[in-house]
Amino acid sequence: MSKDGKIYVVGIGPGNREQMSLMALRAIEESETVIGYRTYIDLIEDLLEGKEVINSGMKKEIERCNLTIDEAEKGKVVSIVSSGDPGVYGMAGALLELSHKRKSDIEIEIVPGITAANAAAASLGSPLMHDYAVISLSDLLTDWEVIKKRVEYAAVGDFVIALYNPKSKKRVNQIIEAREIISKHRKPDTPVGIVRNAKRDGEKIIVTDLKNMLEHEIDMFTIVIIGNSNTYRFKGKMVTPRGYFK
Repeated sequence: MSKDGKIYVVGIGPGNREQMSLMALRAIEESETVIGYRTYIDLIEDLLEGKEVINSGMKKEIERCNLTIDEAEKGKVVSIVSSGDPGVYGMAGALLELSHKRKSDIEIEIVPGITAANAAAASLGSPLMHDYAVISLSDLLTDWEVIKKRVEYAAVGDFVIALYNPKSKKRVNQIIEAREIISKHRKPDTPVGIVRNAKRDGEKIIVTDLKNMLEHEIDMFTIVIIGNSNTYRFKGKMVTPRGYFK
C-alpha cells in the first residue's frame, strides 16, 4: 500500500468561483483525480482540465468514498468535492468513517467551504447573529420522529432555525409538519427567509413570515431560515439582534 497518496475533502461553497476559498482552489489544482456528485463537478468544470474526473449520481456517496481511497492508495493526490462545507451534511464524515473501517493510513485533509446556511444568511441580511440550529428535514438517513424532536427543541429554545433539504418532489409533508411544530412556539409574523440557489446563478430571495411561508416555492435547492422571537425585518432584510443595543 502506497503512503504517498493524499485525499483532500474539498468544500466548494455555493458554487460560484468567488465563493470558493484559495485553499479549495489550491487543493483541486494539486489533485490528479477529482471525484464528486456530477452536479458539483459541473460547477467546477473549468478547473478540471487535464485531470482524471470521476462523477456519479445521488445516493452514491459510499461508492465515491471507496473510489477516493482506492485512487489515493495508488499514490495519487485526490480531491473529493462537496458543495458548501464537506463537514456539514457533506462527504467528510463518510470519508473518515470509511477510512477508519478500511484501516487506511492515507493522509486526509478537510478543506472547509461556505455553507448553504451561511450563504443564504448573507443574502437575507443578518438572521444568524445569535444562537441558531441547523436541521435537515431529509429522513433518508435519519428517522423522521428524531427530526421532529430536534425541530421542537430548537423552537422551544428560541433558536433561529435553518432548514436544509426542506422539500423534494416525493417528500412534501415534512416542511408542513415542521412549520406546525415551530408555530406552537413562534408568532405568526415571525420573519422567515427563503433562499433558492444561494449565491449561485438564478438566486431567488424571499422574506416572508411563518404564517405565509408555505405559499412560496420551496425545494431541495432552497434554504429556509426562521427567525427567533427577536428577529425583525428591515429594508427587505432579516435582522436578529445580538444584544449590542440593549
